[in-house]
Amino acid sequence: MTYNFDTIIIGSGLAGLRAAIEASKQGSVAVLTKLYPTRSHSTAAQGGISGALGNEEPDSPMWHFYDTVKGSDFLGDQDAIEVMCNDAIRTIIELEHLGVPFSRTTEGKIAQRRFGGHTRDFGAAPVQRACFCADRTGHVILFALFEQSQTQGVKFFPEFHVLDIPIIDGKCMGVIAMEIQTGDIHVFNAKTTLVASGGYGRVFKTTSNAIASTGDCLSILFNAGVPLEDMEFFQFHPTGLYGLGILVTEGARGEGGVLINGKGERFMEKYAPTIKDLAPRDMVSRSIMTEIKEGRGVDGKDYVHLDLRGIGRKTIEERLPEIASFCRIYIGIDPVEAPIPVLPTAHYAMGGIPTDVNGRVLHNEKGTAVEGLFAAGECACVSVHGANRLGCNSLLDTVVFGRRAGMEINLANKNIKTGRIHSEVVEKVLKKLKQLLEKTEGTQRAGELRDKLQTLMMNHCSVFRNKDDLNRIPNQLDKIKEQLKDVNIKDKGKKFNTELLEVIELRHLVNLAEAISSSALNRTESRGAHSREDFPGRNDTEWMKHTFALKKDSNIEFRYKPVTVTKFQPEDRKY
Repeated sequence: MTYNFDTIIIGSGLAGLRAAIEASKQGSVAVLTKLYPTRSHSTAAQGGISGALGNEEPDSPMWHFYDTVKGSDFLGDQDAIEVMCNDAIRTIIELEHLGVPFSRTTEGKIAQRRFGGHTRDFGAAPVQRACFCADRTGHVILFALFEQSQTQGVKFFPEFHVLDIPIIDGKCMGVIAMEIQTGDIHVFNAKTTLVASGGYGRVFKTTSNAIASTGDCLSILFNAGVPLEDMEFFQFHPTGLYGLGILVTEGARGEGGVLINGKGERFMEKYAPTIKDLAPRDMVSRSIMTEIKEGRGVDGKDYVHLDLRGIGRKTIEERLPEIASFCRIYIGIDPVEAPIPVLPTAHYAMGGIPTDVNGRVLHNEKGTAVEGLFAAGECACVSVHGANRLGCNSLLDTVVFGRRAGMEINLANKNIKTGRIHSEVVEKVLKKLKQLLEKTEGTQRAGELRDKLQTLMMNHCSVFRNKDDLNRIPNQLDKIKEQLKDVNIKDKGKKFNTELLEVIELRHLVNLAEAISSSALNRTESRGAHSREDFPGRNDTEWMKHTFALKKDSNIEFRYKPVTVTKFQPEDRKY
């Protein structure tokens, strides 16, 4: 079936929905999502959304700007960061007006709490900047934006799996997708297409990301010749439930929780003496792993404790109810009475599809845009997060730049003709699917290969990296690619063929693993979430630049773009 819309949006998380609200003011909008919209991964965001409202104590957008630059280890583009931080207050008030039920102070104002890396007076002390709704902030924002999208007549196509985003002669034509329920192929022609498909944490074994976070659209565009920016920077959140990776929000430490090693010591005091447990995530993750590597894990095991007992039952039940529930259900611990075993978990991609501040996808490091193609949210790289994202800046990023992309789409739609995806492009997609389904021989199973891939990336390209480990990855990826050719899909049917989708997703994960590991090997310094044991220092002389990875046949070629520095020069990153 073929559809024609002014705008196609891939993904129904916060970035996609905020863009849909904006774009639908002036044109027809369709949102494609491989889940039901309110199951998008944005709903898992717990702790809050940052903005210098100053409701609890004095704050300033300039302090927020500085914290974000410093938190990025000075790799974030300061023009984009300033846009985001200056727009934060307006954004949060707008969300309130759209129906988001933020938690309140006794005066009835939006409540705020501390979060890692957010400070007053340019690093002097932690500040309460995170606006929140208990520990369900992403959930309530997502539902509010979904309801608003529906009132504006946005057309939703739930459980549609994107197979291709055709770009012909520098112009994006729309989307080809499979309806999961029927297995039918649908063609969506459009003037403009926005990719807001989220992250790709499933490339790692232990992750806070949902099963659907496989980075399909990034991989599709990478194969189509669009570069991927700063893929070496992947954030590990310090506090995932041990053995599960389920996230324990940074808000738990913002409320007063502390990290304890096997000796019962508050170890963050020696790594970040000023803000301690509220240091940026990359620093806290490395500190935890260092404690474990040096033999100070709890009971000699590879985890430490997050102790919330000092917070008190009332605060935990009111402000951290989901965390308490997760602990009781999944690990049989009541955080009111016992500390929580935690270990860093793969959480957030700082890198992704390169865009400008208005969401236009860049075709190269020189700033040339792909006509009709936009991106926003975690799949995009603006870059406001640089080498490390501060907590609560992700929700802000999605809503600020989702809105800006929607506004730019309205301008673009006035001057762009609707794309036309030709039948030969569709036939090429159908041929690939047919080859997968008609294969009758093969001994490999996709699930086993996925486990191999995730373990490989976890062991050799996670919190700490080095040349020897990274050099082991290409050969293993080549083996996995060959084994993928030997996968025999047992389910030959069309309806709800999740086995077929699993193979498609795994191919994308392998593609992205190659981009991540190659970029990590290429950057010979340590910066933010990219920590090279063989290059322990930050090298501003050679590496104050963004990495652009381009796929060239079977190889990856690297190009570079300078970091935009406007107000804050690089400095020692001490907290």
